[in-house]
Amino acid sequence: MATRTRVAVIGAGAVGTVVAAAAVDAGHDVVVCARRPLDRLIVERADSVREIDVPVLTDPGEAGEVDWVLLATKAQDAAGAAAWFGPLTGPNTTVVVLQNGVDHAERIGPLVPRGTRVLPALVYVAAESLGSGHVLHRMGARITVPGGPGTADAGTRSAFDEPAPVAVRASSRATDPADRFAALLTGSWLHVERVADFPTAAWRKLLTNVGANPVTSLTMKRMSVIQHEPAVRELTRALLDEAIAVGRAAGARLSDADREHTLNIYDGFAEDDGTSMLYDRIAGRATEHELITGAVVRLGEQHGVPVPLNRAILALMHGVNHK
Repeated sequence: MATRTRVAVIGAGAVGTVVAAAAVDAGHDVVVCARRPLDRLIVERADSVREIDVPVLTDPGEAGEVDWVLLATKAQDAAGAAAWFGPLTGPNTTVVVLQNGVDHAERIGPLVPRGTRVLPALVYVAAESLGSGHVLHRMGARITVPGGPGTADAGTRSAFDEPAPVAVRASSRATDPADRFAALLTGSWLHVERVADFPTAAWRKLLTNVGANPVTSLTMKRMSVIQHEPAVRELTRALLDEAIAVGRAAGARLSDADREHTLNIYDGFAEDDGTSMLYDRIAGRATEHELITGAVVRLGEQHGVPVPLNRAILALMHGVNHK
């Protein structure tokens, strides 16, 4: 089992609660940092319901320095979580950014104390908040982080229920933050995969979001709408094609095979599964469209790649989120 260390999880939503449970399973001292008090933290799966016994802090003034900060808020809430970074981070702290998008380090780096190590991470966990502190973990058990030579290729292994191959033995005594993070979760059910071409892996993760998330959010339907409604499926395919063109212009090694692979991932979901943006709309929360569809539109403009469909979807998401 990995060496017992101090871990703070910022964000008590679906991903944060699931990751906190994994850190507890790995044998670490875990604290959850949340915006409001929670009576209980519960992770429900198909075969179990479990309460996670960890402290929940709501005041950054109550926090102390930890070895690891796992940032699991929605991307648009990162700035609001910045007050936690000062009390939690020290010279040996690593901040792991468990968020969507393709610019993790660039987005979070300015918010943390100077010199703090920031590790980007792609989360393949499908979970839904059923209520305050109550999360349904539907599927997925993988986190992808950058790796050096000898680690896995980014490949097209993006299925949420696929365990990561172990290419390099993880060690808590390693100096590379990605290797140490892999060791941190040893002993839990959550696998950490290191890939040599992280930018391509990040774009492949973005593809899993750029079609399903806005489409389910705007239609207020679950994955069945993409799986079984032909017109919606063709729109989803076209959104993916635009994103692939932008990703290739930005340097990611994407091809048409990535579109088909992403559609296969969508088909692998249960018909009543949803997406994080759909769950946010149902709960009346703001959606993270700017870090998903917005990223495609902004980088399309930067690289001269037309993205009319993603631009239209972004405009509609702005309308949905208008107050």
